[in-house]
Amino acid sequence: MAKREPKRLLLRLDPAIHEAIAKWAADDLRSINGQIEYALRAALERAGRLPKGE
Repeated sequence: MAKREPKRLLLRLDPAIHEAIAKWAADDLRSINGQIEYALRAALERAGRLPKGE
């Protein structure tokens, strides 16, 4: 099975939000990108919208 290529996305954030995510990511030993993906997956799961197989 071929590996799926990640989608690239330009994201504009309020500087205070970026700073908060950066601190959260550092606390969890993740990159900022990894932390944003983690938060989005958690939100999708809570909303019952996480795609099958994820």
